[in-house]
Amino acid sequence: MPSKQILLLEGFYGGSHKQLIDLICELFPTLIELHTMTPKKWHWRGLTSPLHFSEAIPINQNFRVLFTSSVVSLAQLIALRSDLAQLYKIVYFHENQLAYPVREQKKRYFQHGYNDILSCLVADKILFNSNYNKESFLKSLPAFFNVMPDYRPKNLDQKIRSKCEVVYFPIEIQEDCLQISENDAVLERPLHIVWSHRWEHDKDPNTFFSVMYRLKDSGESFNLSVIGETFTEKPKIFEEARKYLEDHIVKWGYIPEKEEYYKVLRSADVVVSTAIHEFFGVSMMEATSFHCYPLCPNKLVYPEIYPKKYLYNTPNQLYKKLKYFCKHPNAARRNIEVDLAPFTWETLKSKYKSIFMEAMT
Repeated sequence: MPSKQILLLEGFYGGSHKQLIDLICELFPTLIELHTMTPKKWHWRGLTSPLHFSEAIPINQNFRVLFTSSVVSLAQLIALRSDLAQLYKIVYFHENQLAYPVREQKKRYFQHGYNDILSCLVADKILFNSNYNKESFLKSLPAFFNVMPDYRPKNLDQKIRSKCEVVYFPIEIQEDCLQISENDAVLERPLHIVWSHRWEHDKDPNTFFSVMYRLKDSGESFNLSVIGETFTEKPKIFEEARKYLEDHIVKWGYIPEKEEYYKVLRSADVVVSTAIHEFFGVSMMEATSFHCYPLCPNKLVYPEIYPKKYLYNTPNQLYKKLKYFCKHPNAARRNIEVDLAPFTWETLKSKYKSIFMEAMT
């Protein structure tokens, strides 16, 4: 039996982070040793995971590659476990803390962004899930250090850029799950709008629900499902919206079971994003895979993925588009022209495999 050559670490083993790690494990089932932490309080995982992993990872192993998401401060881990420094170190950025929007700039926690930068300096290869993610990180470096009173580093973008590569996050949905039944495709029903994002401020639920209120107040006919993942400190707007939009709600709340989640997506017609932070957008892409018509802000990662016809510039444009679809729902149904092939696991798995194979040679 071959020795474990790949050390996989995930400090936030949930959501898209878990999906990626699980797919990589399938590529090298006999060569991987996996260490994870549960997906709770990512701020604390970012601060404390290096110490945990330094104690959990066995010593004197024959590892050749270390792969981790940016949740783990790679620099701190290597400082605690100098024996890991000799490994080929890959860090994957699902998101970056330099471009993450905060409600008040003074609340920006410098350490998280600083850890991201140190991880890049220690890593041998840096992977980003989109070009927007990569460029927003690199272009934010000079301004990020402006909060320092002196001794600001210079030209770090040049040191880091040469190690960067964009490798899209892989979407994997079994083909049989994507089949639309006759009941799902009934065209006489009202337009079904779905909002499938995390219930947090960076997805801007206030803007989304303000548009839904306008649709309701103007007397439009529509159904609504709000099925993103919920957390302990969810924005207050959700309880208010649930009461005000009660007559339109089909499904409300997080759906942990994949098949039930897919069932809602199969029945929906339009998926909406109002995000002010998005480095890839897994939930939007999953809904689009089920032929939901995507409506996305004309910013962030979205122009990298979606043609112009699916992008809007203002909340009023979003409202007008949805109002039109409410009156003409068939215009939105099964009328999707988005090429998702570059983002499927079938397309990307050879790329991921080659990254690890090259690192092991």
